[in-house]
Amino acid sequence: MWKRRTTALLSDLQVEAIVATYLNRFKAASADPRVELVTIFKNHGDAAGTSLEHPHSQMIATPVITTQLRDRLFSALAHFDEYGECIFCRVLEQELKEEVRIVLETEHFVAFIPFAVLTPFSMLIMPRRHMACFHEMNDAEAADLAHNLRRTLLKLYKGLDDPDFNYVIRTAPTESTGVKYYHWYVSIIPRLTKLAGFELGSGMFINVSLPEENASFLRAADIEKA
Repeated sequence: MWKRRTTALLSDLQVEAIVATYLNRFKAASADPRVELVTIFKNHGDAAGTSLEHPHSQMIATPVITTQLRDRLFSALAHFDEYGECIFCRVLEQELKEEVRIVLETEHFVAFIPFAVLTPFSMLIMPRRHMACFHEMNDAEAADLAHNLRRTLLKLYKGLDDPDFNYVIRTAPTESTGVKYYHWYVSIIPRLTKLAGFELGSGMFINVSLPEENASFLRAADIEKA
């Protein structure tokens, strides 16, 4: 039955319903005065930490903003203060100009493998319009996110034989809605490698693959017959 299928094998309408649920629950949780941050994510496969057999997403609302996100917000603000631009918009503009790391473009979103990606085939799905917070999407953008997400995951499914992966919606907290320096996105991390002593000991990552070659490989993945 389709209920047991991974996201890549669902229809656009089914993934639209998933994204609509994300938005609904995100807004509801964010309205609670005890909540500072809402994190939505999906674990697929044992290597990604899946704890239940059936496909599912998760949402956790916390009373604090994590150090990881605070560092990301601070760095983005520092760039904006120095250059007067959103660093995420700048990166997206550059990726669209160079084209070599683009995996999939739709009307409102672009999936690409960043130049300095930490692990093989990790990708970002970024909205073309500047938005700091996930809930700032309009209906057309939400539908297009579902369209882009399903096809991007299908390229992973077909090209890499259904790898384990995580995806996370990396959004600013709702208190930062409308800020000019941050830009939300979806991060997709295929679990193709493992952290070893160097990564754990240094905080640095060794990626032996080239993002340009990985992006070219995924672009060529045939998803039309799926």
